[in-house]
Amino acid sequence: MSTSPMPATKEHVDAVVVGSGFGGSVSAYRLAEAGLRVVVLERGRAYPPGSFARTPREMSRNLWDPSEGLQGLFDVWTFNGFDSVVSSGLGGGSLIYANVLLRKEEKWFVRREGLPGGGYETWPVTRDDLDPHYDVVERMLGAARYPLHAPAYADTRKTLAMQVAAKDLGYEWELPPLAVSFSPGPKEAPGLGLPIRDPEYGNLHGRPRRTCRLCGECDIGCNDGAKNTLDHTYLSAAKAAQADIRTRCEVRGMRLRDSGGYEVGYVEHDPSSEGGRTDTRRLPLRTITCDRLILGAGTYGTTYLLLRNRRTLPGLNLDRLGKRYLGNGDLLTFLLPRHDGGVPLEGSRGPVITSSMLVPDRLDRPDVMGRGFYVQDGGYPGFVDWLTESTDVTGSVFRAGEFAVRAVLSRLLGTPDGNLGGELSRLIGEGKLSAGSLPMLGMGRDVPDGEMRLSGDRLRVDWTTRTSKEYFARMRRVMRDIADHLDTRYADNPMWFLRKIVTVHPLGGAAIGHSREEGVCDPYNAVFGLPGLYVADGAAMPGPVGANPSLTIAALADRMCTRLLENRSREKKGRTGKGRAS
Repeated sequence: MSTSPMPATKEHVDAVVVGSGFGGSVSAYRLAEAGLRVVVLERGRAYPPGSFARTPREMSRNLWDPSEGLQGLFDVWTFNGFDSVVSSGLGGGSLIYANVLLRKEEKWFVRREGLPGGGYETWPVTRDDLDPHYDVVERMLGAARYPLHAPAYADTRKTLAMQVAAKDLGYEWELPPLAVSFSPGPKEAPGLGLPIRDPEYGNLHGRPRRTCRLCGECDIGCNDGAKNTLDHTYLSAAKAAQADIRTRCEVRGMRLRDSGGYEVGYVEHDPSSEGGRTDTRRLPLRTITCDRLILGAGTYGTTYLLLRNRRTLPGLNLDRLGKRYLGNGDLLTFLLPRHDGGVPLEGSRGPVITSSMLVPDRLDRPDVMGRGFYVQDGGYPGFVDWLTESTDVTGSVFRAGEFAVRAVLSRLLGTPDGNLGGELSRLIGEGKLSAGSLPMLGMGRDVPDGEMRLSGDRLRVDWTTRTSKEYFARMRRVMRDIADHLDTRYADNPMWFLRKIVTVHPLGGAAIGHSREEGVCDPYNAVFGLPGLYVADGAAMPGPVGANPSLTIAALADRMCTRLLENRSREKKGRTGKGRAS
Protein backbone atom coordinates (compact mmCIF):
# COMPACT_ATOMS: atom_id res chain seq x y z
CA MET A 1 0.00 0.00 0.00
CA SER A 2 2.94 2.30 0.62
CA THR A 3 3.96 2.31 -3.03
CA SER A 4 0.50 2.73 -4.56
CA PRO A 5 -0.95 6.20 -5.24
CA MET A 6 -2.69 7.78 -2.28
CA PRO A 7 -6.16 9.29 -2.65
CA ALA A 8 -6.49 13.03 -3.19
CA THR A 9 -6.43 14.98 0.06
CA LYS A 10 -7.44 18.44 1.14
CA GLU A 11 -6.41 18.23 4.79
CA HIS A 12 -3.09 19.86 5.63
CA VAL A 13 -1.55 20.57 9.04
CA ASP A 14 1.76 21.79 10.39
CA ALA A 15 2.69 18.45 11.96
CA VAL A 16 1.47 14.86 12.02
CA VAL A 17 2.59 12.73 14.96
CA VAL A 18 2.39 8.96 14.43
CA GLY A 19 1.90 7.14 17.71
CA SER A 20 1.23 8.38 21.24
CA GLY A 21 4.00 6.79 23.28
CA PHE A 22 6.75 8.68 25.08
CA GLY A 23 8.22 10.26 21.96
CA GLY A 24 4.92 10.98 20.23
CA SER A 25 3.12 12.43 23.25
CA VAL A 26 5.98 14.74 24.18
CA SER A 27 6.18 15.92 20.56
CA ALA A 28 2.42 16.48 20.29
CA TYR A 29 2.37 18.64 23.40
CA ARG A 30 5.47 20.68 22.64
CA LEU A 31 4.40 21.49 19.08
CA ALA A 32 0.76 22.20 19.93
CA GLU A 33 1.82 24.40 22.83
CA ALA A 34 3.94 26.40 20.38
CA GLY A 35 0.89 27.06 18.25
CA LEU A 36 1.35 24.49 15.50
CA ARG A 37 -1.64 22.64 14.07
CA VAL A 38 -0.96 19.07 15.22
CA VAL A 39 -2.73 15.81 14.42
CA VAL A 40 -1.89 12.67 16.44
CA LEU A 41 -2.62 9.34 14.76
CA GLU A 42 -2.82 6.47 17.28
CA ARG A 43 -3.80 3.00 16.08
CA GLY A 44 -5.19 1.84 19.43
CA ARG A 45 -8.13 3.09 21.44
CA ALA A 46 -8.35 5.22 24.55
CA TYR A 47 -8.36 3.55 27.98
CA PRO A 48 -10.02 5.69 30.66
CA PRO A 49 -9.68 4.55 34.29
CA GLY A 50 -11.87 1.52 34.88
CA SER A 51 -11.73 0.28 31.26
CA PHE A 52 -8.72 -2.04 31.38
CA ALA A 53 -9.41 -5.76 31.00
CA ARG A 54 -9.57 -7.90 34.14
CA THR A 55 -11.79 -10.95 33.60
CA PRO A 56 -10.47 -14.02 31.72
CA ARG A 57 -12.82 -13.29 28.83
CA GLU A 58 -11.70 -9.66 28.63
CA MET A 59 -8.05 -10.71 28.80
CA SER A 60 -8.53 -13.20 25.96
CA ARG A 61 -9.64 -10.31 23.72
CA ASN A 62 -7.03 -7.87 25.01
CA LEU A 63 -4.55 -8.42 22.16
CA TRP A 64 -3.78 -6.44 19.02
CA ASP A 65 -4.52 -8.11 15.69
CA PRO A 66 -7.30 -6.20 13.86
CA SER A 67 -7.42 -8.74 11.01
CA GLU A 68 -8.57 -11.28 13.63
CA GLY A 69 -11.02 -8.87 15.21
CA LEU A 70 -8.68 -8.02 18.10
CA GLN A 71 -8.16 -4.35 18.93
CA GLY A 72 -6.80 -4.80 22.45
CA LEU A 73 -3.93 -3.41 24.47
CA PHE A 74 -1.10 -5.94 24.07
CA ASP A 75 0.80 -6.38 20.83
CA VAL A 76 2.99 -9.50 21.03
CA TRP A 77 5.78 -9.89 18.46
CA THR A 78 7.57 -13.22 18.16
CA PHE A 79 10.90 -13.64 16.44
CA ASN A 80 13.58 -16.30 16.21
CA GLY A 81 15.12 -16.51 19.69
CA PHE A 82 12.99 -13.98 21.52
CA ASP A 83 9.53 -12.53 22.02
CA SER A 84 8.58 -8.92 22.62
CA VAL A 85 5.54 -7.27 24.19
CA VAL A 86 4.53 -3.71 23.32
CA SER A 87 1.37 -1.64 23.69
CA SER A 88 -1.42 -0.44 21.42
CA GLY A 89 -3.49 2.34 22.94
CA LEU A 90 -3.67 6.06 23.62
CA GLY A 91 -0.59 6.62 25.74
CA GLY A 92 1.49 3.90 24.09
CA GLY A 93 3.90 2.01 26.31
CA SER A 94 3.07 4.15 29.34
CA LEU A 95 -0.16 2.15 29.71
CA ILE A 96 1.72 -1.07 30.49
CA TYR A 97 5.16 0.00 31.73
CA ALA A 98 6.30 -0.16 35.35
CA ASN A 99 6.51 3.64 35.89
CA VAL A 100 10.28 3.91 36.46
CA LEU A 101 11.89 7.23 35.48
CA LEU A 102 15.63 6.62 35.82
CA ARG A 103 18.20 8.67 33.90
CA LYS A 104 20.84 7.01 31.77
CA GLU A 105 24.11 6.73 33.70
CA GLU A 106 26.52 9.51 32.73
CA LYS A 107 29.41 7.20 31.84
CA TRP A 108 27.16 4.93 29.78
CA PHE A 109 26.88 7.58 27.04
CA VAL A 110 29.75 5.85 25.24
CA ARG A 111 31.80 7.21 22.34
CA ARG A 112 32.97 4.66 19.77
CA GLU A 113 32.94 1.64 22.09
CA GLY A 114 33.90 -1.46 20.10
CA LEU A 115 31.37 -4.26 19.65
CA PRO A 116 32.22 -8.00 19.76
CA GLY A 117 31.20 -8.57 16.14
CA GLY A 118 32.91 -5.45 14.81
CA GLY A 119 31.85 -1.84 14.54
CA TYR A 120 31.14 0.33 17.54
CA GLU A 121 28.43 1.91 19.67
CA THR A 122 28.41 5.67 20.03
CA TRP A 123 26.02 8.22 21.54
CA PRO A 124 26.02 11.66 19.89
CA VAL A 125 24.50 13.20 23.04
CA THR A 126 25.73 13.44 26.62
CA ARG A 127 24.14 13.40 30.04
CA ASP A 128 24.70 17.16 30.24
CA ASP A 129 22.76 17.58 26.99
CA LEU A 130 19.80 15.66 28.37
CA ASP A 131 19.67 16.75 32.03
CA PRO A 132 17.53 19.88 31.41
CA HIS A 133 15.09 17.77 29.40
CA TYR A 134 15.08 15.02 32.02
CA ASP A 135 14.04 17.72 34.52
CA VAL A 136 11.15 18.91 32.34
CA VAL A 137 9.79 15.41 31.69
CA GLU A 138 10.03 14.38 35.34
CA ARG A 139 7.98 17.41 36.37
CA MET A 140 5.35 16.75 33.71
CA LEU A 141 5.05 13.07 34.67
CA GLY A 142 4.84 13.85 38.39
CA ALA A 143 7.89 11.78 39.33
CA ALA A 144 7.76 10.64 42.97
CA ARG A 145 9.78 8.08 44.91
CA TYR A 146 7.94 5.27 46.62
CA PRO A 147 6.91 6.65 50.07
CA LEU A 148 8.33 3.74 52.02
CA HIS A 149 8.27 5.61 55.33
CA ALA A 150 4.61 6.67 55.10
CA PRO A 151 2.41 4.52 57.36
CA ALA A 152 0.30 3.05 54.55
CA TYR A 153 3.36 1.98 52.56
CA ALA A 154 5.90 1.05 55.23
CA ASP A 155 5.28 -2.70 55.25
CA THR A 156 6.14 -3.36 51.59
CA ARG A 157 8.31 -6.40 52.21
CA LYS A 158 9.74 -6.81 48.72
CA THR A 159 11.16 -3.26 48.91
CA LEU A 160 12.80 -3.84 52.27
CA ALA A 161 14.17 -7.22 51.16
CA MET A 162 15.87 -5.74 48.08
CA GLN A 163 17.36 -3.00 50.24
CA VAL A 164 18.87 -5.59 52.57
CA ALA A 165 20.23 -7.68 49.69
CA ALA A 166 21.85 -4.65 48.04
CA LYS A 167 23.53 -3.64 51.28
CA ASP A 168 24.84 -7.15 51.92
CA LEU A 169 26.18 -7.49 48.38
CA GLY A 170 27.66 -3.99 48.21
CA TYR A 171 25.52 -2.55 45.39
CA GLU A 172 23.92 0.86 45.14
CA TRP A 173 20.20 0.81 45.98
CA GLU A 174 17.54 3.46 45.62
CA LEU A 175 13.85 4.15 45.48
CA PRO A 176 13.71 5.31 41.86
CA PRO A 177 11.41 8.13 40.70
CA LEU A 178 8.06 6.67 39.62
CA ALA A 179 5.32 8.21 37.45
CA VAL A 180 2.73 7.33 40.09
CA SER A 181 0.48 9.48 42.24
CA PHE A 182 0.79 8.48 45.88
CA SER A 183 -0.67 11.81 47.06
CA PRO A 184 -3.74 13.78 45.94
CA GLY A 185 -1.57 16.73 44.98
CA PRO A 186 1.94 18.25 45.34
CA LYS A 187 3.27 18.49 48.89
CA GLU A 188 0.32 16.55 50.30
CA ALA A 189 0.57 13.47 52.48
CA PRO A 190 0.42 10.11 50.67
CA GLY A 191 -2.48 7.76 51.21
CA LEU A 192 -4.25 4.83 49.58
CA GLY A 193 -7.11 5.44 47.15
CA LEU A 194 -7.41 9.20 47.66
CA PRO A 195 -9.00 11.40 44.95
CA ILE A 196 -6.38 12.99 42.67
CA ARG A 197 -6.87 16.60 41.65
CA ASP A 198 -6.66 17.27 37.92
CA PRO A 199 -3.86 19.55 36.69
CA GLU A 200 -4.70 22.93 35.17
CA TYR A 201 -4.79 21.47 31.64
CA GLY A 202 -7.48 19.00 32.69
CA ASN A 203 -8.00 15.32 31.93
CA LEU A 204 -8.97 14.22 28.42
CA HIS A 205 -10.88 11.22 29.78
CA GLY A 206 -13.03 13.28 32.13
CA ARG A 207 -13.01 10.52 34.74
CA PRO A 208 -11.89 10.68 38.37
CA ARG A 209 -8.56 9.22 39.43
CA ARG A 210 -7.32 7.99 42.80
CA THR A 211 -3.93 7.39 44.37
CA CYS A 212 -2.04 4.10 44.28
CA ARG A 213 -3.70 1.28 46.25
CA LEU A 214 -0.70 -1.10 45.96
CA CYS A 215 -2.65 -3.58 43.83
CA GLY A 216 0.29 -4.48 41.56
CA GLU A 217 -1.71 -3.96 38.35
CA CYS A 218 0.60 -1.38 36.71
CA ASP A 219 1.59 -3.62 33.80
CA ILE A 220 -1.95 -4.55 32.77
CA GLY A 221 -3.37 -1.02 32.93
CA CYS A 222 -4.16 0.99 36.05
CA ASN A 223 -7.93 1.13 36.54
CA ASP A 224 -7.52 3.65 39.36
CA GLY A 225 -5.69 6.18 37.20
CA ALA A 226 -2.91 6.32 39.80
CA LYS A 227 -0.28 5.95 37.08
CA ASN A 228 0.62 9.30 35.56
CA THR A 229 0.43 7.81 32.10
CA LEU A 230 0.82 9.90 28.97
CA ASP A 231 -2.94 10.19 28.41
CA HIS A 232 -3.28 11.81 31.84
CA THR A 233 -0.29 14.13 31.33
CA TYR A 234 1.26 15.04 27.97
CA LEU A 235 -1.74 14.09 25.83
CA SER A 236 -4.23 15.88 28.06
CA ALA A 237 -1.99 18.96 27.88
CA ALA A 238 -1.68 18.57 24.10
CA LYS A 239 -5.45 18.38 23.72
CA ALA A 240 -5.84 21.49 25.85
CA ALA A 241 -3.42 23.19 23.43
CA GLN A 242 -5.75 22.23 20.55
CA ALA A 243 -3.94 19.12 19.26
CA ASP A 244 -6.28 16.88 17.27
CA ILE A 245 -5.92 13.39 18.77
CA ARG A 246 -7.35 10.57 16.67
CA THR A 247 -7.54 7.01 17.99
CA ARG A 248 -7.96 3.76 16.00
CA CYS A 249 -6.03 5.40 13.13
CA GLU A 250 -3.19 3.21 11.84
CA VAL A 251 -0.63 4.70 9.46
CA ARG A 252 0.20 2.62 6.41
CA GLY A 253 1.96 4.91 3.94
CA MET A 254 4.26 7.93 3.90
CA ARG A 255 5.78 9.79 0.99
CA LEU A 256 7.86 12.88 0.44
CA ARG A 257 5.89 15.50 -1.50
CA ASP A 258 7.43 17.24 -4.51
CA SER A 259 6.50 20.59 -2.99
CA GLY A 260 8.00 19.68 0.40
CA GLY A 261 6.52 18.10 3.47
CA TYR A 262 4.88 14.69 3.61
CA GLU A 263 1.72 12.88 2.70
CA VAL A 264 0.53 10.27 5.17
CA GLY A 265 -1.95 7.49 4.43
CA TYR A 266 -3.83 5.80 7.25
CA VAL A 267 -6.81 3.51 7.87
CA GLU A 268 -9.42 3.66 10.60
CA HIS A 269 -10.33 0.58 12.63
CA ASP A 270 -14.06 0.39 13.22
CA PRO A 271 -14.99 -0.56 16.81
CA SER A 272 -17.94 -2.53 15.45
CA SER A 273 -15.54 -4.91 13.67
CA GLU A 274 -14.09 -6.16 16.96
CA GLY A 275 -14.73 -9.85 17.43
CA GLY A 276 -14.89 -10.68 13.74
CA ARG A 277 -12.25 -11.18 11.08
CA THR A 278 -11.56 -8.21 8.83
CA ASP A 279 -9.51 -7.94 5.66
CA THR A 280 -7.63 -4.89 6.89
CA ARG A 281 -5.83 -4.61 3.54
CA ARG A 282 -9.12 -3.47 2.01
CA LEU A 283 -9.86 -0.73 4.52
CA PRO A 284 -10.25 2.66 2.80
CA LEU A 285 -7.08 4.74 2.88
CA ARG A 286 -7.38 8.29 4.19
CA THR A 287 -4.68 10.88 3.64
CA ILE A 288 -3.35 14.00 5.29
CA THR A 289 -0.40 16.23 4.39
CA CYS A 290 1.95 18.03 6.73
CA ASP A 291 5.06 20.16 6.82
CA ARG A 292 6.65 17.99 9.51
CA LEU A 293 6.18 14.31 10.22
CA ILE A 294 7.17 12.86 13.61
CA LEU A 295 7.36 9.09 13.93
CA GLY A 296 6.62 7.78 17.41
CA ALA A 297 5.08 4.40 16.61
CA GLY A 298 7.58 2.49 18.75
CA THR A 299 10.76 0.67 17.81
CA TYR A 300 8.98 -1.95 15.71
CA GLY A 301 6.27 0.30 14.31
CA THR A 302 8.55 3.14 13.26
CA THR A 303 11.25 0.94 11.75
CA TYR A 304 8.62 -1.12 9.93
CA LEU A 305 7.04 2.03 8.45
CA LEU A 306 10.41 3.31 7.27
CA LEU A 307 11.36 -0.03 5.73
CA ARG A 308 7.98 -0.46 4.08
CA ASN A 309 7.95 3.06 2.63
CA ARG A 310 11.62 3.36 1.74
CA ARG A 311 10.86 3.80 -1.98
CA THR A 312 8.68 6.86 -1.36
CA LEU A 313 11.21 8.42 1.02
CA PRO A 314 14.19 9.17 -1.27
CA GLY A 315 17.29 10.13 0.68
CA LEU A 316 16.62 7.66 3.53
CA ASN A 317 19.87 6.08 4.71
CA LEU A 318 19.19 2.45 3.80
CA ASP A 319 22.69 1.38 4.86
CA ARG A 320 21.88 2.20 8.48
CA LEU A 321 18.13 1.56 8.56
CA GLY A 322 17.20 -1.45 10.70
CA LYS A 323 20.62 -1.65 12.36
CA ARG A 324 21.57 -1.49 16.07
CA TYR A 325 18.57 -3.42 17.32
CA LEU A 326 18.72 -4.61 20.97
CA GLY A 327 16.50 -5.49 23.93
CA ASN A 328 18.09 -3.19 26.55
CA GLY A 329 19.43 -6.27 28.34
CA ASP A 330 16.03 -7.40 29.61
CA LEU A 331 15.88 -10.56 31.70
CA LEU A 332 13.07 -11.86 33.90
CA THR A 333 13.76 -14.35 36.71
CA PHE A 334 12.02 -15.34 39.94
CA LEU A 335 12.62 -15.69 43.65
CA LEU A 336 10.64 -18.58 45.13
CA PRO A 337 10.19 -19.55 48.78
CA ARG A 338 12.25 -22.40 50.13
CA HIS A 339 10.34 -25.59 50.87
CA ASP A 340 10.76 -25.07 54.60
CA GLY A 341 9.24 -21.58 54.49
CA GLY A 342 11.15 -18.31 54.69
CA VAL A 343 10.27 -14.64 54.81
CA PRO A 344 7.24 -13.77 52.60
CA LEU A 345 8.12 -11.20 49.93
CA GLU A 346 4.55 -10.40 48.84
CA GLY A 347 5.20 -9.54 45.20
CA SER A 348 1.56 -8.59 44.70
CA ARG A 349 1.70 -5.69 47.19
CA GLY A 350 2.89 -2.36 45.84
CA PRO A 351 3.47 -0.91 42.40
CA VAL A 352 5.19 -3.36 40.05
CA ILE A 353 8.61 -1.81 40.78
CA THR A 354 9.50 0.05 43.96
CA SER A 355 13.29 -0.20 44.21
CA SER A 356 16.36 -0.47 42.02
CA MET A 357 19.81 -1.97 42.51
CA LEU A 358 22.69 -0.82 40.28
CA VAL A 359 25.44 -3.32 39.44
CA PRO A 360 28.41 -1.30 38.15
CA ASP A 361 29.88 -1.32 34.66
CA ARG A 362 33.52 -1.48 33.66
CA LEU A 363 33.02 2.14 32.58
CA ASP A 364 32.19 3.08 36.16
CA ARG A 365 35.12 1.52 38.01
CA PRO A 366 38.49 0.17 36.88
CA ASP A 367 38.15 -2.92 39.11
CA VAL A 368 34.94 -4.09 37.38
CA MET A 369 34.85 -6.47 34.45
CA GLY A 370 31.73 -6.60 32.35
CA ARG A 371 28.75 -4.51 31.36
CA GLY A 372 26.54 -2.92 34.00
CA PHE A 373 22.88 -3.49 34.71
CA TYR A 374 20.01 -2.89 37.10
CA VAL A 375 18.06 -5.42 39.15
CA GLN A 376 14.60 -4.33 40.27
CA ASP A 377 11.90 -5.94 42.35
CA GLY A 378 8.99 -7.08 40.24
CA GLY A 379 5.33 -7.31 41.06
CA TYR A 380 2.09 -8.66 39.75
CA PRO A 381 -1.67 -8.23 40.32
CA GLY A 382 -3.12 -9.71 43.47
CA PHE A 383 -5.34 -12.15 41.56
CA VAL A 384 -2.19 -13.82 40.21
CA ASP A 385 -1.59 -15.12 43.74
CA TRP A 386 -4.50 -17.51 43.18
CA LEU A 387 -2.98 -18.69 39.90
CA THR A 388 0.36 -19.18 41.64
CA GLU A 389 -1.20 -21.30 44.35
CA SER A 390 -2.97 -23.41 41.72
CA THR A 391 0.42 -24.44 40.34
CA ASP A 392 1.24 -26.05 43.69
CA VAL A 393 -0.58 -29.22 42.64
CA THR A 394 0.76 -31.53 45.33
CA GLY A 395 -0.10 -29.18 48.18
CA SER A 396 -3.54 -28.38 46.78
CA VAL A 397 -4.47 -32.04 46.27
CA PHE A 398 -3.26 -32.98 49.76
CA ARG A 399 -5.27 -30.18 51.39
CA ALA A 400 -8.39 -31.04 49.37
CA GLY A 401 -8.06 -34.71 50.35
CA GLU A 402 -7.60 -33.83 53.99
CA PHE A 403 -10.70 -31.61 53.89
CA ALA A 404 -12.78 -34.41 52.31
CA VAL A 405 -11.62 -37.00 54.88
CA ARG A 406 -12.41 -34.69 57.80
CA ALA A 407 -15.89 -34.01 56.38
CA VAL A 408 -16.64 -37.75 55.95
CA LEU A 409 -15.37 -38.61 59.47
CA SER A 410 -17.47 -35.83 60.96
CA ARG A 411 -20.59 -37.26 59.36
CA LEU A 412 -19.77 -40.87 60.32
CA LEU A 413 -19.08 -39.90 63.92
CA GLY A 414 -22.18 -37.72 64.06
CA THR A 415 -20.24 -34.70 65.19
CA PRO A 416 -20.58 -32.23 62.32
CA ASP A 417 -18.96 -28.86 62.96
CA GLY A 418 -21.29 -25.96 62.19
CA ASN A 419 -18.33 -23.56 61.83
CA LEU A 420 -16.24 -24.45 58.79
CA GLY A 421 -13.91 -21.45 59.07
CA GLY A 422 -10.94 -23.43 60.32
CA GLU A 423 -11.45 -26.26 57.82
CA LEU A 424 -11.80 -23.88 54.87
CA SER A 425 -8.70 -22.00 56.00
CA ARG A 426 -6.70 -25.24 55.93
CA LEU A 427 -8.20 -26.12 52.53
CA ILE A 428 -7.04 -22.81 51.03
CA GLY A 429 -3.62 -23.27 52.60
CA GLU A 430 -1.10 -20.82 53.97
CA GLY A 431 -0.27 -19.30 50.58
CA LYS A 432 3.46 -19.75 51.08
CA LEU A 433 4.17 -20.11 47.37
CA SER A 434 2.39 -16.91 46.34
CA ALA A 435 3.35 -14.86 49.40
CA GLY A 436 7.00 -15.79 49.09
CA SER A 437 7.38 -15.37 45.32
CA LEU A 438 8.90 -12.34 43.65
CA PRO A 439 9.81 -11.63 40.03
CA MET A 440 13.17 -9.96 39.48
CA LEU A 441 13.61 -7.65 36.52
CA GLY A 442 17.03 -7.08 35.01
CA MET A 443 18.05 -4.60 32.31
CA GLY A 444 21.28 -3.01 31.24
CA ARG A 445 23.99 -2.68 28.62
CA ASP A 446 23.60 -5.55 26.19
CA VAL A 447 25.20 -5.46 22.73
CA PRO A 448 23.36 -3.45 20.02
CA ASP A 449 24.12 -5.73 17.09
CA GLY A 450 20.68 -6.86 15.88
CA GLU A 451 19.14 -6.00 12.53
CA MET A 452 15.52 -5.50 11.47
CA ARG A 453 14.51 -6.15 7.88
CA LEU A 454 11.50 -7.00 5.77
CA SER A 455 10.73 -10.51 4.59
CA GLY A 456 7.93 -9.98 2.14
CA ASP A 457 5.64 -7.68 4.06
CA ARG A 458 6.61 -8.97 7.51
CA LEU A 459 9.16 -7.57 9.92
CA ARG A 460 12.05 -9.91 10.76
CA VAL A 461 14.71 -9.40 13.39
CA ASP A 462 18.12 -11.03 13.33
CA TRP A 463 19.35 -10.83 16.89
CA THR A 464 20.98 -13.22 19.29
CA THR A 465 22.00 -13.19 22.94
CA ARG A 466 25.28 -14.94 22.08
CA THR A 467 27.28 -11.71 21.81
CA SER A 468 25.82 -10.67 25.18
CA LYS A 469 26.46 -14.07 26.76
CA GLU A 470 28.88 -12.74 29.39
CA TYR A 471 26.47 -9.93 30.26
CA PHE A 472 23.55 -12.30 30.88
CA ALA A 473 25.75 -14.78 32.77
CA ARG A 474 26.89 -12.02 35.14
CA MET A 475 23.32 -10.83 35.69
CA ARG A 476 22.13 -14.34 36.52
CA ARG A 477 25.01 -14.78 39.00
CA VAL A 478 24.03 -11.58 40.81
CA MET A 479 20.38 -12.63 40.87
CA ARG A 480 21.38 -15.99 42.38
CA ASP A 481 23.36 -14.12 45.05
CA ILE A 482 20.27 -12.04 45.83
CA ALA A 483 18.22 -15.23 46.20
CA ASP A 484 20.79 -16.70 48.60
CA HIS A 485 20.91 -13.55 50.74
CA LEU A 486 17.13 -13.48 50.99
CA ASP A 487 16.95 -17.20 51.85
CA THR A 488 14.90 -17.94 48.75
CA ARG A 489 15.22 -20.19 45.71
CA TYR A 490 16.34 -18.77 42.38
CA ALA A 491 14.39 -19.75 39.25
CA ASP A 492 15.07 -18.82 35.65
CA ASN A 493 12.24 -17.84 33.38
CA PRO A 494 11.21 -21.15 31.71
CA MET A 495 11.71 -19.43 28.34
CA TRP A 496 15.45 -19.26 29.11
CA PHE A 497 15.77 -23.02 28.71
CA LEU A 498 14.27 -22.71 25.23
CA ARG A 499 17.05 -20.19 24.50
CA LYS A 500 14.46 -17.44 24.31
CA ILE A 501 14.08 -14.22 26.25
CA VAL A 502 11.26 -11.72 26.46
CA THR A 503 12.01 -8.06 26.00
CA VAL A 504 9.65 -5.22 26.78
CA HIS A 505 12.27 -2.60 25.87
CA PRO A 506 13.11 -3.08 22.18
CA LEU A 507 15.36 -0.29 20.91
CA GLY A 508 17.18 0.76 17.74
CA GLY A 509 16.54 0.48 14.04
CA ALA A 510 16.65 4.18 13.13
CA ALA A 511 19.49 5.30 15.39
CA ILE A 512 20.79 8.80 15.94
CA GLY A 513 24.45 9.42 15.04
CA HIS A 514 27.01 12.17 14.59
CA SER A 515 26.86 11.68 10.84
CA ARG A 516 25.04 9.80 8.10
CA GLU A 517 27.79 7.19 8.34
CA GLU A 518 26.71 6.40 11.90
CA GLY A 519 22.94 6.68 11.88
CA VAL A 520 19.59 7.25 10.25
CA CYS A 521 19.01 10.46 12.27
CA ASP A 522 21.20 13.35 13.36
CA PRO A 523 21.85 14.07 17.08
CA TYR A 524 18.51 15.93 17.25
CA ASN A 525 16.45 13.00 15.85
CA ALA A 526 16.02 14.58 12.40
CA VAL A 527 16.27 12.00 9.60
CA PHE A 528 19.30 12.57 7.38
CA GLY A 529 18.33 13.45 3.80
CA LEU A 530 14.62 14.05 4.55
CA PRO A 531 13.95 17.56 5.90
CA GLY A 532 10.98 17.69 8.24
CA LEU A 533 11.00 13.97 9.10
CA TYR A 534 11.85 12.97 12.69
CA VAL A 535 12.10 9.76 14.74
CA ALA A 536 11.03 10.41 18.32
CA ASP A 537 10.80 6.95 19.91
CA GLY A 538 12.92 3.97 20.94
CA ALA A 539 13.94 3.32 17.33
CA ALA A 540 16.26 6.34 17.59
CA MET A 541 18.37 4.83 20.40
CA PRO A 542 21.91 4.06 19.14
CA GLY A 543 22.52 1.54 21.91
CA PRO A 544 21.18 0.38 25.26
CA VAL A 545 19.92 3.00 27.68
CA GLY A 546 20.71 0.54 30.46
CA ALA A 547 18.10 1.97 32.79
CA ASN A 548 14.38 1.73 32.02
CA PRO A 549 14.43 3.67 28.71
CA SER A 550 11.15 5.61 28.82
CA LEU A 551 12.52 8.74 30.46
CA THR A 552 15.47 8.95 28.06
CA ILE A 553 13.19 8.51 25.03
CA ALA A 554 10.97 11.32 26.31
CA ALA A 555 13.93 13.59 27.11
CA LEU A 556 15.41 13.10 23.63
CA ALA A 557 12.01 13.93 22.12
CA ASP A 558 11.80 17.10 24.22
CA ARG A 559 15.29 18.09 23.06
CA MET A 560 14.27 17.33 19.47
CA CYS A 561 11.26 19.62 19.74
CA THR A 562 13.31 22.44 21.23
CA ARG A 563 15.65 22.34 18.22
CA LEU A 564 12.74 21.93 15.76
CA LEU A 565 10.97 25.00 17.16
CA GLU A 566 14.18 27.03 17.23
CA ASN A 567 14.81 26.22 13.56
CA ARG A 568 11.21 27.04 12.68
CA SER A 569 11.50 30.40 14.42
CA ARG A 570 14.69 31.21 12.49
CA GLU A 571 13.05 30.19 9.23
CA LYS A 572 10.06 32.45 9.91
CA LYS A 573 12.31 35.37 10.77
CA GLY A 574 14.29 34.77 7.60
CA ARG A 575 11.15 34.81 5.46
CA THR A 576 9.90 37.94 7.21
CA GLY A 577 13.24 39.66 6.68
CA LYS A 578 13.21 38.85 2.96
CA GLY A 579 9.68 40.17 2.70
CA ARG A 580 10.64 43.53 4.24
CA ALA A 581 13.71 43.83 2.03
CA SER A 582 11.61 43.40 -1.10
